[in-house]
Amino acid sequence: MKREEIFEYVKKQYGTVPEYLWKESPESAVLRHKNGKWYAIIMNIEKSRLGMEGNERIDIIDVKCNPDMVGLLTQTFGFLPGYHMNKKYWITMLLDGSVSEAKILDFLDMSYDLIDAKI
Repeated sequence: MKREEIFEYVKKQYGTVPEYLWKESPESAVLRHKNGKWYAIIMNIEKSRLGMEGNERIDIIDVKCNPDMVGLLTQTFGFLPGYHMNKKYWITMLLDGSVSEAKILDFLDMSYDLIDAKI
């Protein structure tokens, strides 16, 4: 799934538009819940920063996750502990085709709902 498809989905589903907050990482986008809290972050980083082989850049998405699911998910190909986030509550999904579109959207929805529960 491509970042543009995610942006299209969240705009239609939640009225969310990406926010680009960092000059040093202009391609990184935050998706913010209506309550102001982040529910997803899309970044383009070097594979080596994720503990993967190679220095090619890859798109990833970080989403909030039920902490009971994090350990199991991070043992699944395409899922990693949350990059630059609290690894107890956040997971990273690779946006290279290794995670299905359906799963990405399910986890985006779950993340939005988890943030919604904090209101």
